[in-house]
Amino acid sequence: MTARIIDGKQVSRKVKEEVKARVAALAAEGRRQPCLAVILAGDDPASAIYVRNKQKVCAFSGIQSMMKRLPADVSETELQEVIKELNEDPAVDGILLQLPLPEALRSLEPTFLEQISPDKDVDGFHPINIGRLALGLPAPVACTPFGVMRLLEECGESLEGKLAVVIGRSHTVGKPMLQLLLQKNATVIVTHSRTKDLATLTRQADVIIAALGKAHFVTADMVKDGAIVIDVGINRDEDGKVTGDVDFGPVSEKAAYITTVPGGVGPMTIAMLLENTLLCYAMHEGNIE
Repeated sequence: MTARIIDGKQVSRKVKEEVKARVAALAAEGRRQPCLAVILAGDDPASAIYVRNKQKVCAFSGIQSMMKRLPADVSETELQEVIKELNEDPAVDGILLQLPLPEALRSLEPTFLEQISPDKDVDGFHPINIGRLALGLPAPVACTPFGVMRLLEECGESLEGKLAVVIGRSHTVGKPMLQLLLQKNATVIVTHSRTKDLATLTRQADVIIAALGKAHFVTADMVKDGAIVIDVGINRDEDGKVTGDVDFGPVSEKAAYITTVPGGVGPMTIAMLLENTLLCYAMHEGNIE
């Protein structure tokens, strides 16, 4: 058996086209343009690239992007004021605080994220939105697990009754994955660094989602024939090459579906940011069904 590749680039393009069509439909109805505000503090080169990419996909989809660029020496009070201003701006539907923040403010990142209005929290990190997710209520969901669910949907197989093993219990991936998979009636086991006999669990899994940050951790002997394997990991090997948490070559000979790194989950993150922006727009406009 050779696994079918779940192409994250192709699926992300589909999501962007879908968002573009929905935004165009809003314009045709005479509705206002959805708006995403991005706060970028400091001069981290990687963050600047990420923000430019987000601005590009917003422009493609017809979503207005607003940039709030702050210096590296921005104070706690100044950043709080910018967040407050955007929370109160009726033209802004979503707010994204680009991380990491400058070193002096890094320890306060969770505090700043909580100061963003839950209804404008396009990252899905606010405790209120985490609670909404657990209750099955409409809420923006962390973009990476949201993207994983869309990739699983593209496989065309129901998750109902299937055993899904999530490797990693982070607040940004593992824990939201649990809730999203439960909503699809999967049976879910979330594992972590202290899980005993992990391979015994993964060998039973119909779906494996690897999100622990250890290169090639999931090996072929941990995967049963015909499983769906989603690799969320982004690591660099000794040669500096980007690689995932899954030992791709051997595992792809056993799995039915598998994602690559890069090109799998990664492209979905920005695509699902657009989906979250539209959800925040709908919540803002009172159009949640």
